Amino acid sequence: MTSSPSPPPPPSSSPLLRHLIAIDTAISSTLYTLTQPIFPRPFLKLLEISGDGRLFFPIIIASILSPIPSSSPILLTVLINLLIGSLLDLIIIGTIKHLVRRPRPVYNKHMFISFAVDHWSFPSGHSSRVCFISFFIYLCTDLLKSDGLLGFGDFDMSVVFSKLNVIVIGWASATSVSRVLLGRHFVFDVVAGAGIGVANAVFVFRYFNFKLRLKALYKIIMIRL
Repeated sequence: MTSSPSPPPPPSSSPLLRHLIAIDTAISSTLYTLTQPIFPRPFLKLLEISGDGRLFFPIIIASILSPIPSSSPILLTVLINLLIGSLLDLIIIGTIKHLVRRPRPVYNKHMFISFAVDHWSFPSGHSSRVCFISFFIYLCTDLLKSDGLLGFGDFDMSVVFSKLNVIVIGWASATSVSRVLLGRHFVFDVVAGAGIGVANAVFVFRYFNFKLRLKALYKIIMIRL
């Protein structure tokens, strides 16, 4: 399958930037073309749906309103912060897309557009969202353990948390890669989106969980003493 490069950058951009964009476009197009016979499109579409905000937001809101976190203030706070961070992610990604306005790959086909900014490619909103979710869950592991979720009887829940982190990080990585293989984004869009997602997770964890982290640290120290 052949593909055409994306529209050239504005004349005002530097030669170095144009060169980097050309390299990014060529690498992305090559990856898209070579992997078409390898990865089944339904599987890539499933990854796309799993990282879609239209699926995530109803799930996280339903989880917050459900009886599940009612007996766990830390779990409730983690869920609320997941929602806050995801809303912050929408604002950041939407703003950057509007300012940069990089066109999507010309071989991007049959994509559902929810908002006007979805016409633009840089950065990848899916990558930023799934990387935020996975890294935030990773950062909150010790918090959740300190809330009594570490063990039930003789069963050590730390094993469950370790496996959960592997699964979630693997899902985020696969979903991010699928954005290039589906032709939705260029490689640098995905890398930038992933970086934004990780930075967002660190920001939300540091500034929205401060009191909980102190409580968790105190509990961990008391347990070890």
